Amino acid sequence: MKLRVLGSSGGIGGNLRTTSYLIDDDILIDAGTGVGELTLDEMRKIRHVFLTHTHLDHIACLPLMVDSMFPTILEPIIIHAQAVTIAVLKEHIFNWHVWPDFSTLPSDINPVMLYEIQEPGEVCQIGERQFEMIAVNHIVPTVGYRIETASGVIAFSGDTTTNDNFWERLNAHDRLDHLIVEAAFVNELEELSIKSRHYCPSLLAADLKKLKHQPMIYLTHNKPAVESEILAQCKADIPDRELLRLIGGMVIEI
Repeated sequence: MKLRVLGSSGGIGGNLRTTSYLIDDDILIDAGTGVGELTLDEMRKIRHVFLTHTHLDHIACLPLMVDSMFPTILEPIIIHAQAVTIAVLKEHIFNWHVWPDFSTLPSDINPVMLYEIQEPGEVCQIGERQFEMIAVNHIVPTVGYRIETASGVIAFSGDTTTNDNFWERLNAHDRLDHLIVEAAFVNELEELSIKSRHYCPSLLAADLKKLKHQPMIYLTHNKPAVESEILAQCKADIPDRELLRLIGGMVIEI
């Protein structure tokens, strides 16, 4: 399995793109502005989209992608998400006011986009890949994912702050090779991190003590212009872990 980073920033500007990861060539995790890195031919291969939550930086390009692919979609794209997430998409995005309802186009019985409800604790299998949905702690209902194949395991925290459930679910399994975890703010903004339910280095350091595995750790969702500071603070607060900043274009092979 291969994970390609299309976008991993907490904002935009220059070459910064927001959260979206391509799994092999047929699955997206989130659909932020990073989706714009894909060619039309690459978009046409996507069959599944797993969403973490409904904040704009994680869904911004979903409507545009489906619209761009519409003339050539031969089978529906399946949107995997919590019921509450799907309800928000239906009411506020694909509602004919903001964007067409592609779950009814070109017809109700032959749509180009289907919703599939998945709730925390459930596992969705696509080929040899298993996607376990894990509840995390963010300002809106949000999940992360643990993705397992025969060759390895990678997990993504989604947007979150201090919690026990994500780490307990990872510890419930015997293997974790790679971990993508958010670190949005510098330590000086710890109060804002708590209020907006994101990690800063000190909060992340405390939670990583709960993890029994020793994966390679990639830091994502850094706010623009402070990426180097966040990485330096994380390395200072988490000296016993291997840390890298996740950047667009990076490929993680499992």
